[in-house]
Amino acid sequence: MSIASKTAVISGSTAGIGLAIARAFAKEGCNLLINGFSETAATETERASIVKNFDVTAIYGAVDMSRPEEIAGMIAHAENIFGSVDILVNSAGIQFASPIEDFPIEKWNRMIAINLSSAFHAMRAAIPGMKARGWGRIINISPIDALAPSPFKSAFVAARNGVAGLTKAAAVELASFGVTVNSITPGYSAAALAGKQISGATKANDMAQGQIVHNGRLVSQPNGKSAIADQVAAMAVFLSSEAASQITGADILIDAQSTAE
Repeated sequence: MSIASKTAVISGSTAGIGLAIARAFAKEGCNLLINGFSETAATETERASIVKNFDVTAIYGAVDMSRPEEIAGMIAHAENIFGSVDILVNSAGIQFASPIEDFPIEKWNRMIAINLSSAFHAMRAAIPGMKARGWGRIINISPIDALAPSPFKSAFVAARNGVAGLTKAAAVELASFGVTVNSITPGYSAAALAGKQISGATKANDMAQGQIVHNGRLVSQPNGKSAIADQVAAMAVFLSSEAASQITGADILIDAQSTAE
């Protein structure tokens, strides 16, 4: 399943699931461009750690994923540095909760831009090179909210359902070019966005974190455990490998059967 010497661009990869994916790819010998909103010092620490521990090249793209021209520039920069972008992982995401009637328009627009449109713009920039080389892997991270909507998350749910549709449409378009397009849908995870939501809910409801977790996502996961970032990362590595060359247009659920009917 070697992806050694390939190049991956991973958005939203300075923390949480995105960072786990970046480290898993680096462990396989894949060069990286990582991206995220983390503080500069923390980001540099992670980037340097990847280089030191896995002996790969890793660069940081300081890109606002709500800006199409910056996204295109990020892909072009990676192609210029590495010669190609072989794997694209769209993991960038932000969260905001509000009743629909009170949802700030600027928040809606930014969430759609980062949670949905950024994947389109990154794919649009990376696909020509993948088609020309006859090989490519695109993986979109689409959290469980797309299948099991939560209240007050209309923008997040709408965007993530859009990502699921975008994945299937692109898979059909690219099926004859050696480029696969898949999505991974993790269930509840204690990492990144979910962790921030737990903290916010804890303060808002004056409840212990354990209560929030029990009364929230974990209740819908039959095994009572959160999705592990490293498991999502391992699936991303597999989907990027030759072993998965016939898997495209799929949505891989890592949710402990929480969406089973």
